Amino acid sequence: MRVVIMGGTSGIGRAAAELLAARGAEVIVTGRDPERLAELKATVSAAEQVDGTDEDQVREFFERTGEIDHLVLAFSPGAYALGPVAEVGADAVRRMFEGKLLAYLAVIRLATGRVKGSITVLSAASARAANPGTAVLAAVNGGIERMVPPLAAELSPVRVNAVAPGLIDTPWWSFVAEDERAATLGRFTDALPVPRPGKADEVAEAIAYLVTADYVTGTILPVDGGATIS
Repeated sequence: MRVVIMGGTSGIGRAAAELLAARGAEVIVTGRDPERLAELKATVSAAEQVDGTDEDQVREFFERTGEIDHLVLAFSPGAYALGPVAEVGADAVRRMFEGKLLAYLAVIRLATGRVKGSITVLSAASARAANPGTAVLAAVNGGIERMVPPLAAELSPVRVNAVAPGLIDTPWWSFVAEDERAATLGRFTDALPVPRPGKADEVAEAIAYLVTADYVTGTILPVDGGATIS
């Protein structure tokens, strides 16, 4: 099983890369940080420096990589465009859309014909929540989730699914001071049905499931501790 994970050097993407490699898959990771890529080379089959938002780099990557069984898109521009919509700058909004939704669409377009098994994309629970200050995140992740069903129909027999994490303790939260992070995350999760932040490994398990679930397509799999039902 040959799997490409774009955005696999940190957080959820890295956890998925390590999990699938441990289960015997040939895992090719891409990312932008050469130091993180170097750290992974002993764990995965290959680690290549590719900017997922650069169409030329993505096109060249797929041309030299050839056919793959599964593609996982887990890269993100980071914690931009948070806050009241009236205070969010246009550059931050543009960075969120270009760095995730538009980039995912571009990668899928360039990968069409080369992926034989499945495409799994990372959205977020913000797409279906009503949390003040997350309107831009909701729009970006909502767009990702809404493209899954039509892509599943269009790209069949390739399966297309999304994993929608809730609040997961990963480096995405690096904008919060280290000594304040546990308390900050706790304030958001203490009232959930599963009253704690999630772990990257738990989302990785969901990604691994969708990669191997041959009869599942066009679906959004929440991994959010019950955030979107509470």
